[in-house]
This record gives sequence, C-alpha cells and structure tokens, in this order.
Amino acid sequence: QVQLVESGGGLVQVGGSLKLSCAFSGRTFSAYAIGWFRKAPGKEREFVARISQSGGGLPFYRDSLQGRFSISRDNTKNTVYLQMTNLKPEDTAVYYCATDRPRIAYRSDDPRRYNNWGQGTQVTVSS
Repeated sequence: QVQLVESGGGLVQVGGSLKLSCAFSGRTFSAYAIGWFRKAPGKEREFVARISQSGGGLPFYRDSLQGRFSISRDNTKNTVYLQMTNLKPEDTAVYYCATDRPRIAYRSDDPRRYNNWGQGTQVTVSS
C-alpha cells in the first residue's frame, strides 16, 4: 500500500519561506506523479502543484502561485518537496500531497484524480 507523509509545516511570518516534504513508501516511487493541494478553513481543497514521475518537463502550478512556489522531487529519497517563498496570509492552509492517477478522466489539477492522500501539514502565515 502506498503511504504519503507530509512534514515541514509551521508558523511563519508574512514574507517568510517554508519547505514542505512528502515522503513516499510502499511502491515504486518513480512510477508516480505527485500533486500538492491545500485546504483553508471554509474553502474547498485546491490544487497547488504537480510534478511528473521523473521530475522532468515543466511542473504544473496553480497560476496564482507561479513564481513563489516550487515543486521538486528526489527519487533517491522517495520524497517530493514544495518550496514556498514570500508567503502571504492567504497561503494559510493544511497542505496535502497525493499520487496522481492519470487514467482517471479528470484534469490534472482536480483533486478527484488523486489518491493515497497524506494526513496533511499545517502552514500558518501570520501578518
């Protein structure tokens, strides 16, 4: 069974940075594209970024986050990272990673296409 565990969240001031990690176990990591999502209180879960199985090609980002967030992966460590910079209060949310199921007929930014969700890590940006 695939298991994902997020870490690295915390409390940070506006303009600060955090690097989240998503540790993968249970299957062959390099066979899975991974997505990051987030859910703020009172809002629906929303797409943040996606990276391909190899990490090659252009990662896919939520438009509003392009330039501040960066997704990467280390297939030797079975880990995907989300580097977040210039954080804003509206970035406050629980951040989740999940495995992509490209054969499912949803867009790659649609959470319904993903499974094996981690438990999430809280990011709080204070002003």
